Amino acid sequence: MASSWTGERVRLRAIEPDDWNAFKRLADEEGRPGSRLELPRSAESFRVWAKEQAVAGSGGDRFRLDDRFRLVVESTATGEWVGTVATHHTSPRSGRFEFDVAIAADHRRQGYATEALVLLLRFMFAERRYHKCLATIFAHNEASLALTSRLGFVAEGRLREHVFFAGGYHDLVLTSLLADEFGGRHAVSGP
Repeated sequence: MASSWTGERVRLRAIEPDDWNAFKRLADEEGRPGSRLELPRSAESFRVWAKEQAVAGSGGDRFRLDDRFRLVVESTATGEWVGTVATHHTSPRSGRFEFDVAIAADHRRQGYATEALVLLLRFMFAERRYHKCLATIFAHNEASLALTSRLGFVAEGRLREHVFFAGGYHDLVLTSLLADEFGGRHAVSGP
């Protein structure tokens, strides 16, 4: 292992300005039927966003004090951009955070999301000392529910008809993973 950000299949890295096109393709894929409909974005907005992300937090500590960041997931075998992983709704005081992961359609079901999340969770639990990770998943998203279950997340509840999109209301499933639960399943210091 070359670094804490590299596993067998994936390497997590900072966003580069040239990544804008991959983020645009991913956003276009997410506009498929059954997902939330977002307003179209211009190619220029993706270029500007990627450039801003590439220089964000470039001071002494790469990550903002609130530990919210987005990283690119790339294949270690090919160096190809395969997706993205991020933290959000971080609360250092309460010791909890949330994540999102998105893998491009032609790279799904190859273990990229699992390994990217293990690397991210290891960093947040071991290095940033968070206690709990929350994941809120659409009830119809069986792949994401299975992914979090494999990682050891436990269902905490269900928000019924909580989000409206695609012509109807949809349930959300709340899941969580505690730092000691993660440590019991995954080595904290390496892959």
